[in-house]
Amino acid sequence: MPVAEQVPENVSLTALTGDVATLDDWLTTFQLALVVIDPFTSESAWLLDTAGRLLTEFRGADCRVAWVVTSDAADARTFLGPWADELLTFCDGDRSFVRAVGLSHLPAFVHVRQDRVVVSTAEGWDPAEWDVAIAGLTRMMSWSKVDVPPPGSPAAFAGSPAL
Repeated sequence: MPVAEQVPENVSLTALTGDVATLDDWLTTFQLALVVIDPFTSESAWLLDTAGRLLTEFRGADCRVAWVVTSDAADARTFLGPWADELLTFCDGDRSFVRAVGLSHLPAFVHVRQDRVVVSTAEGWDPAEWDVAIAGLTRMMSWSKVDVPPPGSPAAFAGSPAL
């Protein structure tokens, strides 16, 4: 769903490695395509492999793909397992990023432009809503069509409360 809200400039993200930077710093070169997950809910666990496959489809595109995990680094690494080494991971333990982009349900897909404008979000697992958001990213990146939902995806579900 298109939102066109700008994330405040003071919002920071912490990489799994411990590097902390403002959103502006993470957006210096590339837009962000993010999947926001809560490692303490079944809903995020149900979508982990599907979301990981969708993010990897954009590895060569002109965007930075990453997880945003609403926990500390240790819990994020435990929850993601091999995905933690596969893709860039940010920790948002205080959920300041979640609040800043206005999410109400997780898991969620979020596309942030280099000027901190949230281009689109998709919350919970509504394959049609994720398809619209990802199709928009695909167009902006001049990228190949990505199949949403990918084979083996779970049935649609509302997600868990984001805050």
